[in-house]
Formats: sequence, C-alpha cells, structure tokens
Amino acid sequence: MVIPANPPPLDRTSPPQPTDAGPCPASALPEGVRARVTRVVYEDRRAVAELVPRLTERQAAGADPLPVEPAELAPALLRALRREIRALPDETRLLLELAAADQYPVATHAFLRAVTAGRLDTRPLEAAEAAGVAHASAGGVFFRDPWTRIAVYESASPADRRAAHQLLARVLGGKGETTRRSWHRGAAALGPSARLAAELRTAADRARAEGRPALARALAERAADLCPDPAQEARLLALAAADAWYSGEPDRARRLAARTDDSALNGLLALRTGNAAEAFDALLTAAVRQERSADAVELLALATEAAVYTGDLRRCREAHVLAQWLDLPPSGILAALACAVEGRYADARVLLKGAAGRCAPGGDPRSLIHSGIAALMLGDHTRTVTATLRAAASARARGAPGTVAQAMEFRAYADFWTGRPRAGEAAAQEALRQARATGQDNGACHLQAALAMFAAVTGDEEACRERAAAARSHALAHGLGLPAALAQWALAFLDLAGGRFPAAAARLRALAGFGPGHGHRAIRHLATPHYVEAAVRTGDTRVARAAHADYHRWATAVRSPDDLALSARCRALLAPGAEAVQHYREALDLHARGARDFERARTELLFGGALRRLRQRTEARDRLHSALEAFESFGAPHCAAQARAELRALGTSVTPHSGTDPAAVLTAQQLMVARMAAEGATNREIGDRLNLSTRTIDHHLRGVFARLGIRSRIELVRLLGESP
Repeated sequence: MVIPANPPPLDRTSPPQPTDAGPCPASALPEGVRARVTRVVYEDRRAVAELVPRLTERQAAGADPLPVEPAELAPALLRALRREIRALPDETRLLLELAAADQYPVATHAFLRAVTAGRLDTRPLEAAEAAGVAHASAGGVFFRDPWTRIAVYESASPADRRAAHQLLARVLGGKGETTRRSWHRGAAALGPSARLAAELRTAADRARAEGRPALARALAERAADLCPDPAQEARLLALAAADAWYSGEPDRARRLAARTDDSALNGLLALRTGNAAEAFDALLTAAVRQERSADAVELLALATEAAVYTGDLRRCREAHVLAQWLDLPPSGILAALACAVEGRYADARVLLKGAAGRCAPGGDPRSLIHSGIAALMLGDHTRTVTATLRAAASARARGAPGTVAQAMEFRAYADFWTGRPRAGEAAAQEALRQARATGQDNGACHLQAALAMFAAVTGDEEACRERAAAARSHALAHGLGLPAALAQWALAFLDLAGGRFPAAAARLRALAGFGPGHGHRAIRHLATPHYVEAAVRTGDTRVARAAHADYHRWATAVRSPDDLALSARCRALLAPGAEAVQHYREALDLHARGARDFERARTELLFGGALRRLRQRTEARDRLHSALEAFESFGAPHCAAQARAELRALGTSVTPHSGTDPAAVLTAQQLMVARMAAEGATNREIGDRLNLSTRTIDHHLRGVFARLGIRSRIELVRLLGESP
C-alpha cells in the first residue's frame, strides 16, 4: 500500500479549520523556531495554534528542543479526534487501528495482507468514509490527515495495539521485509528483552545502510526502550539521536541526545546548531576514541566541515596531523586544505582534483558535498553545481532533508560566480526554509549570508543589510567565520558598487588577509580582486599588492582560467597607464575559457573605463556597452549604473532600460514580492514566506511601484496579468 503525500480530499464532515481572522500566534516566534513548529505538527494549523501558547520561554526562543510526542504537542486536538473515533462502530475502529499501526510511526505497507490473513471484513470501513475520517481504496486506507491517524492509533487499547502489530509482523515474511517485521515485533513487546533489542539494533543498522534514517531512528529508539543493559541503552540512544538528526527531526534528536553523553553526537549537533569551534574539538576527541575505525574517518570528515565553517583552516592541519598519527586515510579535502594552509598550493591542487572528481550520481551525500567544495576551491563551477545537485538528490533519496540544505549552501557560490543571481537567490531561499525546518541553524546562517551576497549583486541594499546583519549576529555568537566573512563581503560589494571606495577597501582588506574568520580560501577568492580594485581607487595599494601576489600563486597552482583572469585584472589595475591594456586583454582571453560571467562583465567595465581615460573611445564604448548588457541581464543595477556613468563620460547617451515588462525592470527580489502582492498576499504574509521583515517588504513594494510607474496594487495585478 502506498501512502500518498497528499491524500485525496474527504467530505465536508472533516473538522473545520481555523479562519484567517487575526494573526497566527506563531508569527511572534523566531523564524527558525516557527519553521520547526510547523514541521513537528505536520503543518496543521490547529496544532500550531494549540502548541505555540504552551511553549516555555526557552523553547520559544529556540534554546530548548520542542515537544515531540503527540500528547505533548496537541492534547486538546487529540482529545477531540479521539471522541470522533470512539463514535464509530467497533468493527470500523478495529480496521482503522490496524491501518494506523501499519502506517504510524513506521509505514510498513502490510495492511491488505493483514486483512486477508486475519480474515477481516473491510465493509465496516464505509462508516469511516461516511464520517470523513478515512478513505478506503484498492490501495489501502488513507486517513484524513496525520493527526487523525495518530488519534486512531492512540485511542486503541494497549492489548489491541499489540494484537495489530503481531498480525502485521506475521504477514511480513517476504524478501526485504525483515526490517519492518522486526519493527512490529518490537512494538508488540510487553517489556524489556535483550533478544528483541539486539534484533531491533540489527534492523536499525540495516535501515541506516539502506539510506532510511527515519526508520533506523524508530528501530534504534525502540531497541533502547527494550534494552535491559544501561550502557547498551546509551549507545542505542546515541544512534537514534543521530538518525533523528539526519532524517530531519532536530528536536527529537536533541531530546534523545540529552539522555546520553556521546562526544561524537555532541560534536554533530554542535556542528549544525552550536559553536563550530567546540564542534571541531568534540569531533576530534571522538575520532581519537574511535582510533582506526571507519567511524573515525567519518568523524574526521565532519571535523573538516567544522573547520570550514569556522573559517580558520589552520584547524584542518590539526585534523590532518591527527589522521596521520592514527594511520587513517583523511578525506581529500582535509589533506588539501592542510596543504593550502601551509602554502603548498601545487600539492593542494592535486588533492582537490582527486576530491572534486568523486562526484558520480547516487554517491554518499556528504562525499558529494566535499566534492563540490573541492571543485569550488579549484574554480570549477560547473563541477560544483553538478556535485551539489547530485548531493541534494542523493540526500532526498536517502530521507535526509537537512543534508539537502547543506549541499545548496555551497552551490550558491557557483551561482554567484557564473552570473545567475536570480536562480541562485531562489535556490538559496528554498534551502533556507529547509534548513530552518530541520534545525540547521548554522546552515541557515550561511544561507542568510549567501542571500546577502545575491542582494548586493542585484542592488537590493536594504535586504542585503538585513540579511548580513542577521547572518553576522548568529555567526559571531557561534564561531562561524565563513558566513560572517561572506556577509562582510556582501556589505563591501555594496560599498564598492556604490562608489564608497574607502569603506569597501577597509572591509575587503581584512577578508583578503589571514587569520581566524579571514583565511577561508573561498572568501579570499571573492575578496582579493575587489580589494585590489577598491585599494587602487583609494591610492593605497601596498597591502593589496601583497594580497594579489598570494592570489596569483594560488591561481597559477590550480590553473583555473577564471582565477588567472582575475589575477590579470588585478595586474591591470595596479599597472600604470597604457601598460594596463595588455593585462586587461589577457584577462578577457582567460575569461573566455572560464565560467565566471559576472566577473567577466566587471573586467569589461574596468577595461572600458581605462580605455576611456586613454582616449581609445571606440573600443571603450564597445566594452562598456557589452558590460552594460551583461549587468542588465544579470539584474545588477548598481553595476549597470557604473557602466552608464562611464558611457556618459564618453559623451554617449544612455537611458535606463525601460518598458512595461516587470521582469526586465525589477530586481529578482522585487519581482517575487510583486507577484505575491498581485496574488493578494499581505505584507506580513509575503515577509513570512521570504523570511524578511514587514518593513523591508513595504520598501520593496514602494520600489516596485516607482520602477513600474504605478500607484496601487490594482494596477500591479493588471500589469502582471498582461506581462508574458
């Protein structure tokens, strides 16, 4: 029996939903907590309305995990549903209880076989359909909603539940059904049993190996409940907590983790939602305890991610030394980062190439993410996109939604470099929602910084500053140097594009240097070329020349056409007069072999300005027009304004892009806001969906009206309806 994600609608007897009158109390919660509340109650607004007022102050702030058991989440809703269930005939309830046991909390798809084996008459299910409780079909029983299914299961007596599980276990005897049979055997147990606990642990290991962490969590948690040995129980709880985390149940994971003391588990949770430096230390400690096992290799890989998040890549050298001491094979990216920290760039390239090449479809999601990071550092953005998309697909197939968001964190850089801010922004928005719903607070911080980066490029200053402030606030409190530095870069680019060169140079100087929070190669890739530009504009190039020298060493070692192009652009900026022309030509030749379309347009803009000052007017005009067209296609109005200013300085008349096509006039963020407003969403609703404040949405709408030359939402609806 297949349980559809969206069961068919039932009749009008379904319990009424709350009206839209008045704001939902969840709107007062922090965005991450609100997303988790919605997820933990199956997106049911009745349960949201009941749960939120009952949260403690610490739960509402996100400091303590949310409740996870149905009786804690929405007791009043469950009581009302139980009353509805008890009004049904006994034969109907018996069938519904069997169907619920087959579906909750583990779907085993054995209902129809159990009905046949038990010689049960299914005609009483007609009463359930008439009452609007469930819908029976050739595929099985489909409940009205998850809460009705839970109410049916919990309204059964313990004896009836055990009988249902025993019947389901009896019919699950086919090939590949051992794991689900073990679940029902464990669910039917009366009390502690070492034999059953061992069987469930084996089943959990099998489910984990098959990429089913949600099932593994249920099996491991039940095994812990039945285990008479306290030490073994603690190990089972740690496994269940890790499985809960990977399956997108962060609050259950934290509650299970509180019942055990496992350094590996604590390191994992700290990596995703706590302090990255503490996560690194905990994971390294756990790796030492595991010594020469496969688990130690896995822990070192997680420690590498923690080091990447801190931005202090010298920690990678510590982990690499530990791997050598333990005689473990470190991941390619760990060894490569250790080489990069030591300045052995050629060795780093070889290791990164090996890591980047391991991106075949269907692989382990974390290995694919590491492959994407390696490709990103090599400047191979096509492979970065491939690896991260495959990582996301593999994570979805394995039931690990939190890992999907982690993959998209690093894809954002490739979208930026290749001049796709609108696509990148949309992907980052979706990943941010996923990260918040699955408790990935540190990943959400990184995605906030990425969205600030896209807002800087698309000229949305208010959104950029709001995103950057949110990212930096969380990052600085959790030791996350990478997102803090990325948010700082976004603010610096705003200054650079707005002509505030001293402010841009001051921000970028730190990012192009070394030290905790500033040594991350990806951020130095972003910062150094723009720092050289800002430094030249301010006339203070001493530090910029040193930063460029290191950047050129890296570009030469990794042999990335785009990195070499940007290095040539830096040389052009630092060269006097006509000497710069040849460097610009070299940069554009290299850009033609690369993929960073946005930076190619920036190079043409700077080259056009240099040609204008050298009075080479014809070529200057061609270069500037090419840059202008690129910036308009990217939706980068600040950069387009710089190109227009250079063209006006040449005496060329240029008017801003005009027309009534909103997609051609508005930024990506403005277009999303405009479409939601045209669909009738309020400013608060738009803000909730885009994770922005109501004030920012109001600012966006004023900008939309000004750019489109309209005065009301009615005109906006008409205009968007007419646009293709």
